Amino acid sequence: MKILILGGTTEARLLCEALESRGLHHIIFSLAGVTISALPVPAETRIGGFGGIAGLANTLRDAEIDLVIDATHPFAAQMSRHAVEACALCALPLLRLIRPAWRPGTGAHWTHVPAISEVPKALGETPRRIFLTTGRKDLDPFIGTPHFYVVRSIERPPLPLPRRSLVILARGPFALDEEIALLRHHEIDCLVTKNAGSAATAPKLEAARQLGIDVVMVDRPLLPPAIECTSVEEALAWIQGMRRRV
Repeated sequence: MKILILGGTTEARLLCEALESRGLHHIIFSLAGVTISALPVPAETRIGGFGGIAGLANTLRDAEIDLVIDATHPFAAQMSRHAVEACALCALPLLRLIRPAWRPGTGAHWTHVPAISEVPKALGETPRRIFLTTGRKDLDPFIGTPHFYVVRSIERPPLPLPRRSLVILARGPFALDEEIALLRHHEIDCLVTKNAGSAATAPKLEAARQLGIDVVMVDRPLLPPAIECTSVEEALAWIQGMRRRV
């Protein structure tokens, strides 16, 4: 079968590697190109958008794709919506591989907000020291706020940055003791993050819980219904089942 994987997560890369190691399918791995230094995969790779729902549907037809795996980031809502619509137009099977959302541990102090634009309101006007891990493209809401931000990103964020900020360039996974040390060193009193659900970056939440640090959690956007799984193993089993039908 010819499989299009809409990538952007560690799970997408691991699924691609697992499928390629079996040698049973032709894999096309698609990336939006947001992260320039994305880790390579052992498959045909395309980078960039499709041109909306119609463009994705045309790509599916032209490339003679048999099924689609949406393994994009939980906050790549537009791509997930387009995948549902395009696969419906082409009558193609679609599986959404999505990580389980993070949940607060006992004693954690979480404030939930529905969108990144709502975070400054949750932070308030009293100056605070914020560990900001929402991604390099989501800094505009924090421009002009009174807080000091430690911004962690895989790649350097575009200008402008919050006036009082420090940028740390790093790629996970991050260890719990390292996260505790970082929060203490920078005297952080609030962590701001999106509910990505990644195991590689989850230790910051446990570090915040242990240190009694507040968390402002941006909740995931709602996605249209689709067949879903939460692990690479489940995705492989689903693909194997689809293969028997072809």
